[in-house]
This record gives sequence, C-alpha cells and structure tokens, in this order.
Amino acid sequence: MRSLALGVVGGSGRPGPGRVVARSPEGVVDVGSLADVEGGPHPELLAAPSLDALLAAGRPAWREVHGWLAERLRTDHAPYVLPPAGLELRLPFAVADYVDFFACERHALNAATIARPTGASLPPNWKHLPVGYHGRAGTVRVSGTPVVRPWGQVAAGELAPTRQLDVEVELGFVLGGSAGRVPLEDALDHVFGVVLLNDWSARDVQSFESRPLGPLLGKSFATSVSGWVTPLDELAAAWTEPPPRDPAPLPYLSGAADRGLDVALELAINGVTVSRPPAVDLYWTPAQLVTHLTTNGSPLRAGDLLGSGTVSGARRDQRGCLLELSWGGTEPLALGGGAVRTYLEDGDEVVISATAPAVGGGRLELGEVRGRVLPAR
Repeated sequence: MRSLALGVVGGSGRPGPGRVVARSPEGVVDVGSLADVEGGPHPELLAAPSLDALLAAGRPAWREVHGWLAERLRTDHAPYVLPPAGLELRLPFAVADYVDFFACERHALNAATIARPTGASLPPNWKHLPVGYHGRAGTVRVSGTPVVRPWGQVAAGELAPTRQLDVEVELGFVLGGSAGRVPLEDALDHVFGVVLLNDWSARDVQSFESRPLGPLLGKSFATSVSGWVTPLDELAAAWTEPPPRDPAPLPYLSGAADRGLDVALELAINGVTVSRPPAVDLYWTPAQLVTHLTTNGSPLRAGDLLGSGTVSGARRDQRGCLLELSWGGTEPLALGGGAVRTYLEDGDEVVISATAPAVGGGRLELGEVRGRVLPAR
C-alpha cells in the first residue's frame, strides 16, 4: 500500500505557483482545497505553494495535519482528486542546508577496503560521532530531473568528464521548526519526514580531490530526492533498535530517541533490480544525526535536509552504490541481455524505491527517486 505522503505539483512545463497535495489510492489529492472547504487543521499552511510554511510550523501542526489527513482519506474524497493530465511533481520544499552523513558501517568498511585492500580500517573517529560533510543545497533536484555527466579533475593535470559516475542509495530526513542545540530527546520533534535520496557521485573526481578535506566537485553537481515526503508519523511501525555499538556513544548521543528505521530500499538500473540495501543496518540513527549537527550551536532551519549516506548490507546484493557493487570497477555488474556496468553510462536510468512496515501489517510504499544520465556538455 502507498504511504500517506505530501508533495507539491504544478503544471507540466509551465511556471507558476504549485499546490500541496497528498497521495491516496484514488490519486493526487488537493489537500489545500480539502482543508479549506471541510475545515481541516491549518488550511493556510496547506494552501501554500510549497511545504515550506508547514515545515516551519513545527511538530504540533505536523501531528494535527497527519492525523486529520490519515482519517479523512479513509472516506470519500473524489471531489478533491486532481486530474492527472499535465501534473508534475516539483521539489516540495526549499532546501535550506544539505548535509550528507556517512552513517552505514558496512559501506564505510567496504569503501575503505576497496581503497586500501591491505590494512583497511574505519577512520579512528568513525565510531565516536556521525561523520558528515556540508553539501550544496542549490543542486538538490526533484525526482525525474536528468543528471548531466559532470566535469572535474580526475587526475593530476587532467580535467575531463567523470568516467566513474555512481549512484548512492540513501534516506533523506527533512527537518522543520527552528532551534539551536537540540538534545537527543527532542531531535525527532524536528524531523518532519523522510525522502528517498540519491547523492550522485563522480568517484574519480572525488578520489583525487578529497584529501585532506573531503569531497567537493565529486559530489556537489547533483542530489536527487523523491517528490513525495513521507511524514515521520506515518512510519510508527518502522522503528527498530539500533545495532550494537562498541564503544558506547557519548551521553549526548544516547537515549530513548536513538532508534533506527526498518526501511527496505531497492536500486534498479535500466529496469533491472541490482540491489536491496537495508536501512535497518545504519549505525547512526536520525536523532543522533540531528543532535550531533547542532552540538556546536549551528541552528536548524526549516527545510534542512540530512542524507544518511550510502546504505549497504552484508551481502553483495545489498550494496548501495556501484563503487561497492563492482568492487571499485574490478567486478563488472551484469544487467541482463549481455549488458554489464562498473559505473553509469550515458542514457542509464537509475530508480531507487523503498518500503517500510505499516501499522496493522503489510508494507508501505515510500515512492521513488529516479534520474537519467545525460552526456557531458
């Protein structure tokens, strides 16, 4: 079944204000009109052209809106279903800041082993704090937006289009409200919901530029997110205990809010499923990401986006990027029909989808994020 998710639609190829909508089995629902006509909560927020005002309103408003919509969409709402012709999903909120973390231990170990086959190990800080880097909010794009193969320095003295274009299967956490330092027990009150996220990567550019400060052009050219945002309240059945940790996190990263999400992700390239990464394996949890990010006093803003980093499991068919799936390009990945890949080629289409447990049984579909690779310009 589809999750109750919120998005923003507009006319295909036409500028102009969008409108806030929800998914239902009947189609795309104009929730602004629904709330206005039927006296739903916060109609002024739902009649806005994006989710920005709702994100700024904070957890009490989010809970009211989700509870009302979940109940209302169980009954007839056909008059508020929009005709599908000409509708396109837009980026549902203005991304204030974007931070991508490195929260999966399996991915971190695999990447280290590929880079250093002998003596590979996690960085010494990795199990003490959620490692992350600051990305480019301005290059976050909605699902369906093509991705142009980027240029960069791929080696000393060589500026060229990347030859190692990669995908990263991630969860994205959409934040709201505003705050300075956020203690762990309050962290989830600032997470509005979840999107699926692909942090496209140019591995050759990234490898050459990353020492000593980390990635820049190898990551900043494009990040794709699903057009539907699944409210955190919709994922009540997906919470799970975090994995065992040694050493134990410092007290500011410990507490009851330290819980993971049992989200099953799927990666397909040109229609062929190549991986099913399990987000339940993430070492660092959403609350820890929020709390650590604000520890130095850096404030949260409505529209902040946090990426989990690549999600990978223990098996080859659970690896969340081509760097791992092809083991650094040494083990080509079969796509069927004789096609193989080490990294993405022009024309390839990548689709990430996901499900999570539903209250009462079954699984919720969390939408998808897709993008097609265009040649370098």
